[in-house]
Parts: sequence; structure tokens; C-alpha cells
Amino acid sequence: MNPLTKVKLINELNEREADLGVKETVSWHSEYKDSAWVFIGGFPYELTEGDLICVFSQYGEIVNINLVRDKKTGKSKGFCFACYEDQRSTILAVDNFNGIKIKGRTIRVDHVKDYRPPKDSEDIDDITKSLREQGCAPKVGESSSSSSEEEEEQYAIPVKKPKKDKKEKKKRKKEKKEKKKAEKEKERGGRAMHSSSSSSPAPLHHPLPPAAAVRVKEEKEDAAYDKYNQRGAPNGARGRENERFREGDEERRDRGRENERFKVEDERRDRGRENERFREGDEERRDRGRENERFREGDEERRDRGRENERFKEEEERRDIGRENERRRETDRDYDRKREFDRDGERRRETDKDRRKETDWDRENDRRRETERERDGDSRRREFDRERESSRRKETDRERDDRRRDR
Repeated sequence: MNPLTKVKLINELNEREADLGVKETVSWHSEYKDSAWVFIGGFPYELTEGDLICVFSQYGEIVNINLVRDKKTGKSKGFCFACYEDQRSTILAVDNFNGIKIKGRTIRVDHVKDYRPPKDSEDIDDITKSLREQGCAPKVGESSSSSSEEEEEQYAIPVKKPKKDKKEKKKRKKEKKEKKKAEKEKERGGRAMHSSSSSSPAPLHHPLPPAAAVRVKEEKEDAAYDKYNQRGAPNGARGRENERFREGDEERRDRGRENERFKVEDERRDRGRENERFREGDEERRDRGRENERFREGDEERRDRGRENERFKEEEERRDIGRENERRRETDRDYDRKREFDRDGERRRETDKDRRKETDWDRENDRRRETERERDGDSRRREFDRERESSRRKETDRERDDRRRDR
């Protein structure tokens, strides 16, 4: 599939989810929640790892990057793989960087589900080896680590933990509750033993059995019970017991107040964190809405540009069609001219042939006439010669006759 069609499909998916208001748990990004790697392709060959980190670190810190290069020449092939520190940064990168232009070239950004690191070969430099092993994230000192951890704890967002951790936590809570109950039972049993020993004046009374450690629901103290206790016990012991009970009640009340304070503070902290989370979520939603609006505006501008380009293309095609028609007409005219010229030539040739035939015919007539004239002249000469000969014969005959007569 053409990479530009993939870019369009991803943008259409994001637009549909934004229009329908799909939750993050149901979004198509949730399929890649276990991978923090991103594929980046279609960028210019001139960019280096540092340039890509500068561009793509806008939505999260990049921990590792693998720019694919040619083994022989060392030039980049125009695509790479980048790993973010936080997996949620991949969603922002795919939503915001997919389809943008860098130096006139549209790039494609997509998730990578199962990233496989490249196999090490002997031709790899030491720098690339260290980059693949350690990554490209900035190293923080030990002093600043504690402060950063505290800040992370303050602004930490709760993440759903697996079921195993929840089960272990439940077990630990149960164990703590059981330990606290056992300690409370021991304290109650010790107090009951102490009260029984102090209230019995004669050694005939036996101590209370260990069954006093049974769980008993505590009741509110009433001042009327003190009257009955004061009758059987001496004044000093009763006063001490009353003081001890009062001190224990005060301690319990203090502990209860402290626990209530801690609970209130924890609730306030939890509410503050939840409010901060909601605010951050609202801000992120607003930012996403603004980014989606920007992308929609950009898409509208791109569509308008595409329409204008289509119009220009149609006009150019019309112009080309008109030019081709004119060329065809000119070629037809030239062809017609050539035909007319050829016809004229043929006509001239035919006329020349006719003229030649006429001249030949005239010449033959002239020759015939001359031959006839020559024949006529020859016949006349022959007649003239005949006449001369006849005249000569007559003269000779006359001379002969005359000679005969003279004799």
C-alpha cells in the first residue's frame, strides 16, 4: 500500500474518533498500549538522529532511537524507530505528527506493536552500539533523583495494576488487620486481669480465667457503674483504676482524632489529586480538541489547495487539448497543402507529358512531311532526268537522222 494512503487512513480514523467522542479504552491506540516504540518514515535523507529528537521530543522525551542507514555508504534510508519514555506520548505523536511536511516531504508516523532490535554485526561503530545499549535519554544525577521522585509522587497518575498486585495488597491488609485485632485483644485481656487482681482484697478469690480474651463489643462508660465498683474496692485502687481508664480513653480519643485528621488530610489530598487529574484531562482534551480543529482547518486548507490544483490541472489539460487540436489542424493543413502540391505536380507532369506527346506528334508529322517532300523532290528529279534523257535521245536521233541525210 502506498504510504500516503496509510497517512490518509490514520487521519480519517482520528477524525472519526474525535467526532464520535470515543474513549481511550476503546480507541484503536489501545491495541499498542504495551509498546512505546513509534515508526517514522518519509522524512528527508539529510536529517540526523539529533534533528529527529528535536522534532519529536515536543510530546515526550525520547529514550532511544534507531535511524536505519545503508551498511555500505552510511546514508540514511529515510525511516527510523523511536522509543518514548511514556507510552502515552506515542498517541500524541501519531495524532499530531502523522501527515505533516518536513522540508516539503510528508512523513508517516505509526505505532509499532512488536519492535525487534537490529542484530549486531561487526561493521557497527562503538557509538551506535552504546546508543542501542544505553539509549539517548539524558542522565540525571543522584542528588536530583530524590527531588524528581517526590515530584513524580505528587503529580503521579494512578495506573491500573495487574490482578496479582491487587491480591497481594489484599492479603497484606488482611494480615495487618488480624495483627491489630490480636494486639487489641491482648491489651483488653491484660486490663481485665489487672482490674480483677486489684478489685479482689482477699487471696481466696481465684483470678479470672483466660476466657476474658474473647472478643467483646466495647460499650460507652457510664458514671453509674463507678458507684458499684467503689463499694467493693478501696479508695486508692479505685481512683487509680479510674485515672487509668480516663487516660486510656483520652489516648483513644486522641488517636481517633489523629486518625480522623489523617483521613481528612488523605481525602483532601485524594480530592486534590483527582481535581488535578480532571484538570489535566480537561486540558489534554481541550488541547486535543484544539489540535483536531487545527488539523481540520489544515485539512480544509489542503482540500482547498487540492481543489485549486485540480482546477489548474483541468485548465492545463484544456489548454493542452486546445494546443493538440491546433497542432492537429496545422498538420492537417500541411497534409492538405502537400496533397494539393502533389496533385499540381501530377497535373503538371500530365500536361508536360501531353505537351511532349504533341511535340513528338508534330515532329513526326514534320518528318513525314519532309520525307514526303524529299520523295516528291526525288520523283521530280527522276522525271526531270527522264525528260532530259528523252530530250537527249531525241537530239541524238535527230543528229543521226541528219547525218544519214547528209550521207
